[in-house]
This record gives sequence, structure tokens and C-alpha cells, in this order.
Amino acid sequence: MSTYARRSARILLLDAADRLLLIRSLHISGQPDGGHAWFTPGGGIEPGEDLATAAARELHEEIGLRADPADFRHVAYTTGHADLGWANGLFRDDFLLHRVSSHDVDTTGQNDLERSHYAGHRWWTAGELATTTETIYPNRLANVVSDLLTGQIPEQPIELPWHH
Repeated sequence: MSTYARRSARILLLDAADRLLLIRSLHISGQPDGGHAWFTPGGGIEPGEDLATAAARELHEEIGLRADPADFRHVAYTTGHADLGWANGLFRDDFLLHRVSSHDVDTTGQNDLERSHYAGHRWWTAGELATTTETIYPNRLANVVSDLLTGQIPEQPIELPWHH
């Protein structure tokens, strides 16, 4: 088993209009002038947490959504090396699918680090994901979302390319 510098639970949150929620984050290493990029909600798994419990906690903290971890479906992961300043080494992000009819994002539960990087959110259609020139992580997210929306839910999580 690999030792990770950081392991994260991230959520592919789809609404009834088949849109995916992404968070715009500032201060991204590797982007011009710190730049920005779009990410799925989620974050680090705390000691003693399982993947789904961490995802539920992160959804509540970052966007104010309470969800039952039993409702999540593990659909993808990505792993690779990165040096983000605050962590360096092997990283792994696991992506869990969750559907809602709708959700109004509430950021009041974010911690200081999340607030310092948060630069808004947006619900994206599959077509917008496929054609945008914005930086979106993970790579191939548009393909994954398109597959999920057509009912192609993998029996085992699929591996996505690392993005750093």
C-alpha cells in the first residue's frame, strides 16, 4: 500500500438539470501569476475517516450540503506526485458521485484555507465542460461526466490522468 502525502475525497455533484458543481480556486501552483482553476468540492481525508465520510464532511464544510455517505458511488481516482508547498509527495484524489435535485451553495462552513482560495462556484453542463478553455481538474472530467449522465457508471473506479 502506498503512503500518500495527501489523500482526498472529492465529489462529482450532479443536479437534476445534469449540471456539475465546480469550485473556482485561486493561487494554483503552475498557473500564471498563481491563477485559478476549477475543482470538484472535496478535500483531505482526516485520520480515522473513510472515503465516503470524508466526502460528506467536505460537502457540508465547503458548500453547505448535508448528504448521507451511503448515497455516494466511488467512480474514479487519480494519483501522482506534486509539490504544493504545504504538502509534497504522492497524492491521491478519489471521486464519488452524488446526485441532488438542486442545491444553493452556502460557504459559511469553509475553513480559513478554503476561504483564502475560494473564488466562486458554477454549475457546468457536460457541453460546457467539453468546450471550455478554463483549467479544470481532474483531466478528462468532461468525459467522465458525459459517461455518468448516459448511465455508464463504472463497476470499479476508473483511473484518470494525474494533473500536475
